[in-house]
Amino acid sequence: MFQDEIVEEIHRIREEYSRSFNHDLKAIFADLQKQQAESGREVVTLSRKPGLTTRWSGRARDLDEDAKDTSRRST
Repeated sequence: MFQDEIVEEIHRIREEYSRSFNHDLKAIFADLQKQQAESGREVVTLSRKPGLTTRWSGRARDLDEDAKDTSRRST
């Protein structure tokens, strides 16, 4: 089986990083938030637009007044 050196390196680095926090997701998340704050980069929050729903919600997308519920369409 083909082994990609770059992918293997990414896996190794990720494992080392996780191990350095004893595989504690809360600690990893806190560290990533700290790194983000210290980076000085602008943080953008991508919130959902009001009126738009996912296609799995069973509700119509309120893009206009003619939007119809397509979740119950018969085939």
